[in-house]
Amino acid sequence: MAREKELDLVEVAPQLNPPVCKIMDYGKWLYQQNKKMQQAKKKHKTIQIKEIKFRPRISEHDYQFKKRHIEDFLKDGHKVKVMVLFKGRERAYSELGRKIVDRLIEELADNVTVETSPKFEGSSISAVLSPKKSTPEKQQAEAK
Repeated sequence: MAREKELDLVEVAPQLNPPVCKIMDYGKWLYQQNKKMQQAKKKHKTIQIKEIKFRPRISEHDYQFKKRHIEDFLKDGHKVKVMVLFKGRERAYSELGRKIVDRLIEELADNVTVETSPKFEGSSISAVLSPKKSTPEKQQAEAK
């Protein structure tokens, strides 16, 4: 029957007794499956973790500049890993680094969720921030 219709006989369920077969154009089916996978891949959004590094004795201008970068990354839907790096004797003043991270979290609190709370790892303090999920009502209000 498949040869008469110039189609392929495809085994659908070989584990059944008797095995189930289907008459179809196999090349066309493979092409459609490939297209579906490409469309799904196109719609899939990849989230990256961006890293911003601070120093304990950062100037106000540099702090604001890096904070703006963090806001931009969050608007794009990326996660941000905030790190305060200590060198040498700066480790003795870890509370300065903790204040920087806490201040940043406080200033961005309305559009940020803290995934990983600030913790001291080796010679740095790090925290991971992610954008807050907005509801469809908020998205419509922002669009207007």
